[in-house]
Amino acid sequence: MKRWQRKFWQWRGVLITAPSVAAIVLLLRLTGLLQAWEWAAYDQYMRLRSNEPTDERVVIVGLDENDIQTLGQSTVSDEVMAQLIAQLKAQSPRAIGLDFYRDLPVNPGHEALVKIYETTPYLVGIRKAIGEAGRDTVAPPPELAALGQVGANDLVVDADNTVRRGLLSFEDGEGNAVYSLSLYLALLYLEPEGIGPEGVTEDSWRLGRSLFSPFSASSGGYVRAADAGYQKIINYRGAARTFETVSFSDVLEENVPSDWATDRVVLIGAVGESSNDFFYTPYSSTLLSLPETMAGVEVHANLTSQIISAAVEGRPLIKSWSEPVEGLWILLWSGAGALLMWQFGQSNRQTRRGWKREVGIGGAIALLGGSTYLPFLYGWWLPVVPAFLAATGSAISVMAYLARSAGDIRRTFGRYLSDEIVTTLLESPEGQKLGGERREITILTSDLRGFTATSERLPPETVIKVLNFYLGRMADVIARYNGTIDEFMGDGILILFGAPVQRVDDAKRAVACAIEMQLAMDEVNKTVRDWGLAPLEMGIGIHTGEVVVGNIGSEKRTKYGVVGGPVNLTYRIESFTTGGQIFISEETRQAAAPIVTIRGEQTVKPKGVATPITIYDVSGVDAPYHLSLTEEKEIFYTLPQPIPVQFSLLQGKHIDSAMTQGCLTQLSEKGALLTVASPDATTKESSVLATLTNIKLNLLSEDGSTASEDAYAKILSEVATAKIPSFSIRFTAKPPAVAAQLEDYFNAICNN
Repeated sequence: MKRWQRKFWQWRGVLITAPSVAAIVLLLRLTGLLQAWEWAAYDQYMRLRSNEPTDERVVIVGLDENDIQTLGQSTVSDEVMAQLIAQLKAQSPRAIGLDFYRDLPVNPGHEALVKIYETTPYLVGIRKAIGEAGRDTVAPPPELAALGQVGANDLVVDADNTVRRGLLSFEDGEGNAVYSLSLYLALLYLEPEGIGPEGVTEDSWRLGRSLFSPFSASSGGYVRAADAGYQKIINYRGAARTFETVSFSDVLEENVPSDWATDRVVLIGAVGESSNDFFYTPYSSTLLSLPETMAGVEVHANLTSQIISAAVEGRPLIKSWSEPVEGLWILLWSGAGALLMWQFGQSNRQTRRGWKREVGIGGAIALLGGSTYLPFLYGWWLPVVPAFLAATGSAISVMAYLARSAGDIRRTFGRYLSDEIVTTLLESPEGQKLGGERREITILTSDLRGFTATSERLPPETVIKVLNFYLGRMADVIARYNGTIDEFMGDGILILFGAPVQRVDDAKRAVACAIEMQLAMDEVNKTVRDWGLAPLEMGIGIHTGEVVVGNIGSEKRTKYGVVGGPVNLTYRIESFTTGGQIFISEETRQAAAPIVTIRGEQTVKPKGVATPITIYDVSGVDAPYHLSLTEEKEIFYTLPQPIPVQFSLLQGKHIDSAMTQGCLTQLSEKGALLTVASPDATTKESSVLATLTNIKLNLLSEDGSTASEDAYAKILSEVATAKIPSFSIRFTAKPPAVAAQLEDYFNAICNN
């Protein structure tokens, strides 16, 4: 019992979903909602078949618009009809079907036509026998009715105005058996061959090489269809004008060979547009052209040809399975769809995302199409739409079930890990193992400039509020570029592109993501200002290199992360940035080329790196992202009175104890020009003030007795034209009092 329970649990998705979806599809089918779709699939299969050879045994003499113009009247007189039939009769056809209502004389020439009726035993007239007497019915020619040479030309039209079925026989209102025009003509043709109907069962009969069984209300795609009389689905030979057709004028003027009608079934009917005797068939609907109708006489020709071909050659008649067998067929495809998706759901992520899934789904669709189309070529109409809906419905149901199951687990762990890491842990056999692999990835680190110092002056609740808002907005941007957030470190973020899922455009996405993160700071700062706080600035560094990625830790505590020198180098590159900047390494620039736009480069020697490296200041990316940073031009204004300062160097997180005197001689909105006080005394210090060096700076009173709170800045460049050592700096953190003081100075010189 436990073994069977395990088996059931292992295949629960298939065992529950397949019969449930199949039952739903069968119920939908019973309501008739799928009938129109099944007709459309049947019509499409009919059109996909290759054209069959023209049946030379059945031909048409059609009254077209030219004939009407030649005759000078829209109704053919009995005289012309008698002459036409006489000329055909002279060629010894096996049967002639007159698909014109001739219950009343059409003079002149009625006596001549009656004589033709009485002397042509293989001439069959028509009547319309189905419907309300005197309103819907039309009587046959009396003379032919007396001879028993009349067939019904009633057609069965489906709800979409398409003729897919034909009547072979039925009982009229008086209980008399009535043959259709098509069956009567076919039997006349087969009589010289010694072929006639032989009863097999109460409903079925054999004619030559084929067994004829009547259409039922649920045949093929039909649901509760009217099946009165003996009906057959018409196996059309092709679209309109498939049968050889000549005009009345061709026959009357003897423009056809003298043996043209010999041993043939000849149908005489209207084919001109003004007759309004046209019907839609499975060949009428096409995607690229307007629907083309078929003349009623040609519909009768198709049915006549079908009966003759089935009897003589065994040409397939359209057949279908019984309802129980069709139900099993639908259940089979429901199980196939569920099984396919269940297998993909249990396999690893790479398989589901790779070509195997697409091949599997495509193969299943092709198999369904082939397994229904090939039997159709041999006359079997199998359920296509219900099978497709069952397979698709089961696949979607299983996929939804798997997604919900995985979603429950993802919701539990997603608060601690990124979505991609959770997916890898859940769905990859290797995802839960300790250890890692070497892989080239692109690493992005970001950090808020001066936020640590700012946070010391704010309540903890406000700090958390700002951080959560900032990190949440950044996480949204990162997710759009499929980056993996490896860590939030205070106000810093470590992002991986290429782990756990590696893509060919990792470096390009990383750079584009960085630009959009910087652009998103405008929205962040709008909210921060509304809270009454100073705006935030962020720096970003990006580097591409080979690291070890994987699960790090122990069996009790595991973290997905990266280890390697490139991680530390990325942090170093990021430390050189000022607010709003993005620096990338040479390796990232090469990997992201040619879409990256560079506005500057610098050679730096990060701590722990043996040789200097070149870093690049990114301003934008081209297609497919089309993103760019706003160019901010710093305008410096000369102060009327220099501001005395003292400063010291920052080595990482360590502040040099040596203080250097200087002054600010110019101010901009975000920076200043720092001049060292004494060239002779500061030669050693000025040589240390390399580009992108960080400094701690204090504003001094005029007499130098008091110093302001600590402010922080970064050396951007040395002013080569200055007579004494001068450096362009960019403030990275300013206490509120210092910020207010500098703002007053700046506004004063701007206004002047």
